[in-house]
Amino acid sequence: MIPFENTWPYEVLMNDIYVRECPFCSTENVILPLTKKELVSIREGKKKLLVFPCCHQHLKILDTDSDYLLTDRRLRRR
Repeated sequence: MIPFENTWPYEVLMNDIYVRECPFCSTENVILPLTKKELVSIREGKKKLLVFPCCHQHLKILDTDSDYLLTDRRLRRR
């Protein structure tokens, strides 16, 4: 079972991948340094280190689906 605490929603708009809010500093509408090709590669099993451009916090993306990033860190509070 995938731990929901380790997921974060993302959106794709044109060629940009962004999150509505940074899980670390709460900055809104952060464009991520990811491409659509990288999302496919992650879905196929490759892991990706992601550094948020707003606050330079980092996490490792383990998997994706069409709505969520699965990471190695807890991003949500219970």
